[in-house]
Amino acid sequence: MKQKENKDKPNPFISIVVPGFNEALLVEENLGKICDFMKDHEDQYDWEIIFINDGSTDETGTIAEQFSSKRDNVHVLHHPYNFRLGQAMRYAFSQCSGDYIVVLDLDLSYSLDHIPLLIDKIMQTKAKIVIASPYTEGGKVSNVPWSRKFMSKWANKYMSILVTKDIFSDKITCITGMVRAYDREFLSKLHLRAMDVDIQPEIIYKAMILRARIVEIPAHLKWIHQQVSDKKGFKRLSSIRVLRSIVYSLISGFIFRPFLFFIMPGFALILLSLYPIGWAFIHAVRFLLSHPDSSNSSFIPLSQALAYSYNQSPHAFVIGGFSLIVGLQLFCFGIISLQKKRYFDELFHLGCSNKIEK
Repeated sequence: MKQKENKDKPNPFISIVVPGFNEALLVEENLGKICDFMKDHEDQYDWEIIFINDGSTDETGTIAEQFSSKRDNVHVLHHPYNFRLGQAMRYAFSQCSGDYIVVLDLDLSYSLDHIPLLIDKIMQTKAKIVIASPYTEGGKVSNVPWSRKFMSKWANKYMSILVTKDIFSDKITCITGMVRAYDREFLSKLHLRAMDVDIQPEIIYKAMILRARIVEIPAHLKWIHQQVSDKKGFKRLSSIRVLRSIVYSLISGFIFRPFLFFIMPGFALILLSLYPIGWAFIHAVRFLLSHPDSSNSSFIPLSQALAYSYNQSPHAFVIGGFSLIVGLQLFCFGIISLQKKRYFDELFHLGCSNKIEK
């Protein structure tokens, strides 16, 4: 796709990325809503829409092409197969021409009013990433089933705990959210690799390695579920795939802090082993002190003391020994993973930071 020259434009140029898979029931209507909204803000922004049809098996691609054929600033990209969200977004990012990129869900579960809020925030704060978060102060979640809301909220809390909070970024409450604004130049340097929803935490992780500023705005997530059907009675399912997102969140948590998954359990097992091992030691000492030849303990084989201690509390040897061995192994794995993570962080930082304008 031909890149647009926008360096001399007085207004910021916004690329709106909208991924879609089997969205024939919504694609024309909601792309139209996005276009109408942006036309009302043309005094503030120049804009384009990049719609990525990720291997849809329905008429999504055809409808999107028909829609874009009448509009010069609406571009449709196609995947021959469904490569999942991460691949779709990476492809769309590579084709964006804007100063900033805003990613939206086609079902508009975050209203279009979030677009100027995201852009204004990223311009005011000079942040590299601005996240629309329903979990930060002032945010709101509506019409989401309780179970999905609970799982999504706590998955993000879990991820938030593992994210380092430093002077370059505020507390991040929504690691998995897709609706964000990006500095395009910065985003292009991150060398993203994720194929699915794990692209969201990957972006955050790599941005934090580079000490990029990441901020959030309060957002209203209103779930759009099985409310749209065509003339044949087919219904559109929600695009929110919470269970899959949660699985990727757990995996991404390991990427953020791999050593915690080894060091903390290892340290806990080592502490646990001290109690039974301590009792085994006490039994051995008691045997030595109570032995008739205790005045000349050099003649008392240590093996006798250990055998006596084992007979008194065999479970102490089993539980204590097993816990100590496993705990030490986990602790060592944690140190190794910490070293590997720091090594990766350093290489990534060296490879990218010199190319990014601070």
